[in-house]
Amino acid sequence: MTELEQLEQTVEWLRSKGMNAPEVGIILGTGLGELANAIECEKQFSYNVIPNFPIATVEFHFGKLIYGNLGGKKVMAFQGRFHYYEGHSIDDVVMPVRVMKMLGVKHVLLSNAAGAINLSFNKGDLMLINDHINLQPDNPLRGPNIDELGPRFPDMSEPYSKSLNEKLHAIAKENGIELREGVYVSVLGPNLETRAEYRMLKMFGADAVGMSTVPEVIACNHMSLPCCCVSVITDTCDPDNLSKLSVEEIIATARQAESKLNVLYKELVAQL
Repeated sequence: MTELEQLEQTVEWLRSKGMNAPEVGIILGTGLGELANAIECEKQFSYNVIPNFPIATVEFHFGKLIYGNLGGKKVMAFQGRFHYYEGHSIDDVVMPVRVMKMLGVKHVLLSNAAGAINLSFNKGDLMLINDHINLQPDNPLRGPNIDELGPRFPDMSEPYSKSLNEKLHAIAKENGIELREGVYVSVLGPNLETRAEYRMLKMFGADAVGMSTVPEVIACNHMSLPCCCVSVITDTCDPDNLSKLSVEEIIATARQAESKLNVLYKELVAQL
């Protein structure tokens, strides 16, 4: 079975279960699953029952697809994403956004937890991504192009929707939320970076670093699917004052800050 046939089979199964005409797709990152609770749920499925779907192996990623109403829109939310470092293929990593597009989603909202390379950022800040640097070792468009999804050589001059970003800045201002903006660099992981690597990433022009998001954004752009992403800054990556950090601390910081992210995304969905 080809990749396109697998996608079509997955989409057909979801439609048969009542997942019809979603307008907005949401992918919730590390420690950022609470927005799913705001959705008036009509259907939900664990990843392990969805045909051809991989299973999230990271213990703090829920692995659940939720379909329902948010802000007057039909939404589908992936509570838990797939990372290349888990051993998934790069096609598995971007399967959620491809399924979204084929189901009819018009906008994709992503989130992640990230470390601050820009030392003017603080733990708990939100950073709206305006561009990225891809240091992942694979690309979801490598191999034969799926012409039904998009062109062989998609443009990446505006990977994050300017319109969505402008709306998010306006919503943040209206709600008194400080929304930083910057460049996200995606690395393989799962280890955190060394002091020398943080210095290198700063020289590259990165403001924040994480281990996700960019493959999905590339896939969205391939399919002409507008997307945006907000990073929750969970730690500061100062190579001259680097201290040991646990994933539990990262998750705790993300959860403390996600109420601000929820305000932004709930209002954005309502405006779309």
